[in-house]
Amino acid sequence: MTTATPPSAPRDALGLLKDREKVAERLLKSSARHSFDPDTELDWDAPYEPDKWFWPPELVSLYDTPMWRRMPEEQRVLLSRHEFAALLSLGIWLEVILIQLLTRHIYDKPSTSAHVRYALTEIADECRHSKMFARLIAKGGTPAYPPARPHHNLGRFFKTVSTTPGSFTATLLGEEILDWMQRLTFPDERIQPLVRGATRIHVVEEARHVRYAREELRRQMVSAPRWTAELTRIGSGEFARVFARAFVNPQVYSDVGLDRRAAVEQVRASAHRREVMRTGAKPLTDFLDDIGVLRGAGRRLWQSSGLLAAPGRGHRPAVAGGER
Repeated sequence: MTTATPPSAPRDALGLLKDREKVAERLLKSSARHSFDPDTELDWDAPYEPDKWFWPPELVSLYDTPMWRRMPEEQRVLLSRHEFAALLSLGIWLEVILIQLLTRHIYDKPSTSAHVRYALTEIADECRHSKMFARLIAKGGTPAYPPARPHHNLGRFFKTVSTTPGSFTATLLGEEILDWMQRLTFPDERIQPLVRGATRIHVVEEARHVRYAREELRRQMVSAPRWTAELTRIGSGEFARVFARAFVNPQVYSDVGLDRRAAVEQVRASAHRREVMRTGAKPLTDFLDDIGVLRGAGRRLWQSSGLLAAPGRGHRPAVAGGER
């Protein structure tokens, strides 16, 4: 005998939606088993090894460009150090936004629910991550690379007016591409041990955050009014454009002795770089496409960001291990 699914059970193109409280309870149990304190888990006193990278060279923005081929190895490694600092700075900015969006999301929800308790657990995770990122920047001896003032102000505007599904879409955008890159980083023996340890912690804990955001975004898109869904599509597309532009701060090129304008032009012209970004975004864009976020004007904005290939263009992974 089988148990029939109630006709009122919510579903989307991916199937039945899971019970919000059950998802949160599982994530709370996972958090209890697999949470880390970077201050005690990592060896902050160990010096950096002089010849090791801070980021896989294939993920450095200038990789395989004419400028890259002319650069000595020492300068390439230095660029990886500065780009890593820029990504950490981007991560802090995004996580501060995420903390505010999560706090707003739970403001009207029952404080004793597992859903709210997990959101508070995630906020605690993000606070530890941001402190870890700041400490890594300081140890690396590079400047911090905050987002450009227009992007900073757009972030302020977005976190104020974003719809709830728009907030979770932006959360996933900020988490999933960096998560894909970090999954290539922490097993890579070419990388500094401290960087590998930090990215391992981040990957383990971010897996829960992605699950929480994906499940909630599915639920929100099923129940959202038409105007909210359309605003979410357009808002997420615009946020994708901002994210793609802010991903590497151009100041890093000047700081390692490169011609900034020429470097930016070569990155924009790099087929390898386009494929890296699209490969990193593909698990997310496939998911967003399935649940109805990538439609109409919003889809065109995603395509103009460079994170989603235009129709008729093939897609091939640029880095081994690109699929999760």
